[in-house]
Amino acid sequence: MPNSKTLILNNDQIYQKINRISYQIFEDNYTEKEIIVVGIAKNGYLYAEKLAKQLSKISNIKITLAQLTINKDNPINSDSKMDIDPTELNDKVVILVDDVLNTGKALIYGVKYLLDFPIKKMSTAVLVDRNHKKYPIGTHYVGLSLSTTIQSHISVEFNDHKITAFLS
Repeated sequence: MPNSKTLILNNDQIYQKINRISYQIFEDNYTEKEIIVVGIAKNGYLYAEKLAKQLSKISNIKITLAQLTINKDNPINSDSKMDIDPTELNDKVVILVDDVLNTGKALIYGVKYLLDFPIKKMSTAVLVDRNHKKYPIGTHYVGLSLSTTIQSHISVEFNDHKITAFLS
């Protein structure tokens, strides 16, 4: 069964995790006037949208959503870019978001990009942490930590109003 998929998180479980992480972010930053939620394109941004929406519901803090595009295959020789003016990051709390933490490569290059700006504080949030890091990146907010084999693959699927996570 080489292409079999096992459901690891259903839609309700994922939204429970989004809710919990949103409250954790709010609790850690309740005195802030604004939080910038930066999602790594593509699925990281879709997950960041959900977090930003929930943060807006539970707090009066201004939540700004941004998308960071990184060439995950060649991040060193490619220009990363964000869809907001980077000066908006100045002296703000930034939450860098991705859907799955595999090796840590996307997150570490996301952090590298964001550290070029005078931000106040940065945290990271992921839905699933596979515990196979090749890069020294930690996560502050994690939906699910899951030890898998190197050959395993985690996929988060966003369909209309439903999100699911699979192990294959």
